[in-house]
Amino acid sequence: MFYRTWGVNFPGAEGAIVAGERLDAEWLRGWCEQAALAVAELMQSFEARYGFEPGSNAILLATQNSHQTTDALVELTPIPSDLTTLYWAIGEVSLPDVENGYYIHPASLVADHFREYGAVQIDGEEPALVFASDGGGHLFALAGSGRLWRSTTASWFDQFDLAAASLQEFLEGLSRQISSLL
Repeated sequence: MFYRTWGVNFPGAEGAIVAGERLDAEWLRGWCEQAALAVAELMQSFEARYGFEPGSNAILLATQNSHQTTDALVELTPIPSDLTTLYWAIGEVSLPDVENGYYIHPASLVADHFREYGAVQIDGEEPALVFASDGGGHLFALAGSGRLWRSTTASWFDQFDLAAASLQEFLEGLSRQISSLL
C-alpha cells in the first residue's frame, strides 16, 4: 500500500509503524536532532543553490510555556496521545522552504482552531484534530486511531484523505523531503 504525502509516494509498510502503535518519545527526540541538523545544512547552501534567501526555517523544541499550552489543549478536548507526545518534545515547526512549506502549529494555535472550527469529521474514523498545514493551505489532522489525514483543499470542511498511517510515518516523510533538497 502506498500513501501519498507531500507529493511523494512511499511504501506505507516499509519501516513504518503500524497504526495503533504509539509515537515513542525517544525516537521523536532523535528525529528532532536529525531534522534540525538537516535543516541547518540546507540553510547553509540555500541561497547559492536557489538564488534567494531562505525564510525562517526552524524546529523549535518544547518549552515550559509550550508544555502549559499543551496541558490547556488537553483540558479543552481529548487529543490523540501521539499529539501530546509531539508537543512535549516540539513546540513548533516552520519549514517554508521545504517543498511548498510545512508547518506544525504550536499547541496554542491548535486550541484556537479547535475553539473556532472543532474537530475534523472523517467517515469511519474517530474525530481528528488539525495540528499542521502546508504552504498551499492544506491541513493535516491526527485522529485518535493514530492515522494522519490531509485535506484535499484548503478547507476544514471538505474531504480529508489518508496521508500517513501514523505521526511517525508523517515525520519520516518530512525528513525525506528535507533530505531530498540537500
